Amino acid sequence: MKILHTADWHLGHRLHEQSQFEEQTLFLNWIESYIIDQNIDILLISGDIFDTGSPSNQSLEMYYSFLVKLKATNCKSIIITGGNHDSAGTLNAPKHILNALSIKVVGKSTQNIEDEVFEIDVNGEKVIIGAVPYLRDGDIRRAVAGESFEELTDKYKTALINHYKASAEQCKLINTTNAPVIAMGHLFATGGSVSDSEQNIYVGSLGHIGAEDFPAYFNYIALGHLHRPQIIGGNDRIRYSGSPHILSFSEINYDKKVIVLTIEENEIIEINEDIIPRFREFYRLVGTLSECIDKFPAISSNYYKLSPWVEIVLNEDNTVNTDNLKKSAENYRFEILKTSLKNQRKIIGIEELLENTKSIKELLPTEVFKLKCEEMGFDLKNRPEVWDAFNEILQSVKNQ
Repeated sequence: MKILHTADWHLGHRLHEQSQFEEQTLFLNWIESYIIDQNIDILLISGDIFDTGSPSNQSLEMYYSFLVKLKATNCKSIIITGGNHDSAGTLNAPKHILNALSIKVVGKSTQNIEDEVFEIDVNGEKVIIGAVPYLRDGDIRRAVAGESFEELTDKYKTALINHYKASAEQCKLINTTNAPVIAMGHLFATGGSVSDSEQNIYVGSLGHIGAEDFPAYFNYIALGHLHRPQIIGGNDRIRYSGSPHILSFSEINYDKKVIVLTIEENEIIEINEDIIPRFREFYRLVGTLSECIDKFPAISSNYYKLSPWVEIVLNEDNTVNTDNLKKSAENYRFEILKTSLKNQRKIIGIEELLENTKSIKELLPTEVFKLKCEEMGFDLKNRPEVWDAFNEILQSVKNQ
């Protein structure tokens, strides 16, 4: 039996307002071929199928077309869990229809842990899956009047750990054949490496659990949320597959991957990683104005012929006229998505930030809050309870 672990597709994502539809389409075609070539039996997608809770019709069409195409392959079982970017309602709406196609969807946690645990049989060989979705604060913890924020934080973390314990217990209850047990999750695990495109479930200490907090009963934990493929806590059985696409220029210096588990005689005998092709080339040029222009001839596309995307970081002491930069770029087949100053002062006012930002969507609420505190001279580092309270409010708003 072969199981493919992937996550964080972020269908519909736009990088600096540029659609990534082309490379996302190429990825879906690639992974369909990969599933056929590698004889994958089960596909696990650990959250963030979509980039937004209100995906476009184009993104929905990509998603459903892909699922339908897989029915013609060797992959007969698919398990999909919701991420923090996903709308549980959107994912769950067709779950009964998809269930008829052996596609299990867990958009959000429910009152019954049994709804998140599945036994899958592939030609007489079984595996148990604890499909834990992104666990929103309101789903697993209830505030009690008079509790301090520290108590609320501890309560959430405890509830998160207990949810995985309950999943493990339910897996054990139905595991009558000593089959391998795999958990899915979408969260920030302590020790994970983040990129600019990720938004932690909480920026404070809330929701951060370590490898040691997962039940030992799980033979493998298929995580989503962090976009860099990585092993957590030195345990090669607890892994993030990472995102298949480059979602920010901070992600261009490492390979994107999928993870394949091979099971024989009730044992996971192999865990292999395969590199996903880079469907579009990305470049980050750093230097003076003239140095960056001199690097333009070296920018090239690849086999897939998509226009390269470029970020330019100018090593200049003062604001410079970038007209020459834009004019020189007209002679080449690439697009400059972002230009910034390397030595730009770190603290700027919100008004100035807005003036120099193409879209308000480029600003994270957490960034705006930090900037406002700096402008007001408020020492946020020595008042962590204010920072955590802001994130509590922000998360509540997102979940509405």
